[in-house]
Amino acid sequence: MDKQKLKRKLHEIIFEAETFYGKVFDITLLIAIITSVLIVMLDSVLEIRKEFKEILIIIEWIVTILFTIEFFIRIWIIKSPKNYIFSFFGFIDLISILPTYIQLFYIGTPSLLIIRSLRLLRIFRILKLVRFIDEAMRLIESLKASFKKIVVFILGVLTIAVIIGALMYQIEGPENGFTNIPKSVYWAIVTLTTVGYGDIYPHTVLGQIIASILMILGYGIIAVPTGIVGAEIIKADFKSVSTITCPSCSTEGHEKAALYCKKCGLKLSYDS
Repeated sequence: MDKQKLKRKLHEIIFEAETFYGKVFDITLLIAIITSVLIVMLDSVLEIRKEFKEILIIIEWIVTILFTIEFFIRIWIIKSPKNYIFSFFGFIDLISILPTYIQLFYIGTPSLLIIRSLRLLRIFRILKLVRFIDEAMRLIESLKASFKKIVVFILGVLTIAVIIGALMYQIEGPENGFTNIPKSVYWAIVTLTTVGYGDIYPHTVLGQIIASILMILGYGIIAVPTGIVGAEIIKADFKSVSTITCPSCSTEGHEKAALYCKKCGLKLSYDS
């Protein structure tokens, strides 16, 4: 089998979910991800770590080597590797393997904190599961489509929080806990999001009136991002999405009838 045919076959297995070997690969990877996350959790339990330390290390290395092979094969078969490396999934795949290798260079008691941090980073492997959930991919696409609207909405909420915070600083003052504007803005954000920790609260009648209005406003504001994303999800449901992945930039979520990649514009065929 020549190099081009091998790449095409590997692309079918790794990036296409509808073939037999593609399903086997996905199931194997799914088991590896779940196993890895369980290992990270079990490793945090002192009694289990002491009892099964060597077994946990062996399983961790087996999973890491499997993820490493997968990562480099993806880079090799993609026509534009940098598009994959700097993508969301490329970053997740990289962070899935780096901690295990990096902790080899930190040996000794002073490095224990760094090692623990690196071990904790492995939990991000659970994000690799997103590839296997159609609804998650639809949600990601909806969030991307809603991004500008959500940014404008968040800026609007922050503007309200800053104005109310500055107003409450003037009304309540340091004697009632509103010692500065940043702390007052913190109170406004906590109140606006209906969390209400109760560490700071207004004492004056005017302050309590403003707080009441802000809390009621908070309930209304919660519905806005839900509506924005919900509308995009409904739009996504009307589109018939295939499992075809662009062989150049590895973009997914193309419509059934699509002939070209919606991101890079190249033909959705490995031979092109």
